[in-house]
Amino acid sequence: MSAIGFIGVGNMGGPMARNVIAKGHRVRVFDLDAAALDRAVKAGAEAAHSPVELARGVECVVTMLPAGKQVREVYLGASGLLQNTNPDIYFIDSSTIDIDSARVVGAAAAEAGFDMIDAPVSGGVAGAEAASLTFMVGGPDAAFARARPILEAMGKTIIHAGPSGSGQAAKICNNMILGVSMIAVSEAFVLAEKLGLDRAKLFEIASKSSGQCWSLTSYCPVPGLVPAAPANRGFAPGFTAAMMLKDLMLAQDAASGAGAAAALGAHAAELYEAFARSGQGAKDFSGIINMIREG
Repeated sequence: MSAIGFIGVGNMGGPMARNVIAKGHRVRVFDLDAAALDRAVKAGAEAAHSPVELARGVECVVTMLPAGKQVREVYLGASGLLQNTNPDIYFIDSSTIDIDSARVVGAAAAEAGFDMIDAPVSGGVAGAEAASLTFMVGGPDAAFARARPILEAMGKTIIHAGPSGSGQAAKICNNMILGVSMIAVSEAFVLAEKLGLDRAKLFEIASKSSGQCWSLTSYCPVPGLVPAAPANRGFAPGFTAAMMLKDLMLAQDAASGAGAAAALGAHAAELYEAFARSGQGAKDFSGIINMIREG
């Protein structure tokens, strides 16, 4: 089996690494968070003291980092992976970052002779734990084919969206739909409450009618209707409101740069910014129904 390195083993990267271990691969990990690193080691990983040390003796490095700044730092520059690792290694960046950073790092990797893909995910912590993530992949065909077996250890749906940066483009478009639709579902249930309509009846009707969507049938923000939804556990994430706000802002930046209209996406970003500013950023994003209910 392969030796795989993971840089970033927090809420998402940690369970992704554990699934790769479960498939029989040897895994080395690095994280600035000592607690996250310790959890990964207890799950069977080996700890490294730096990204460059981690990359020695592995065939693939998977990164799951907070933003484009950190991705650029890890890969580029004199102390980055591209300058200090064997060209036989290939890279999978599963961070959700701005498209420009993904394209810059992907181009630098190609110029240095490395295979690299941007492969952000959908499915949240539950999907990471269940190895049921969706990977949206950007990068050359050969790099995608090389990385696919490792992606299959962590996810169920793997889609090659196009050249470098296409995975990030797909992720932010998808999550703009998700953020907008969750607000629409929340507003509908709050309206139903005020009109005296039973929530279970609305769910039964809408889930079989034109209002059907993932935010309703898989992640309903009202407790008692979808057993696995965070609404049933006090809106513990899941996918935090702060992370949703980050993705909506990335979508707005991309829309501005591309000259695309995204008015509903902009309004969703404003609402999630207010929700996060109220101290709820660590709650699941579906908890925005509480802010909508309070008016």
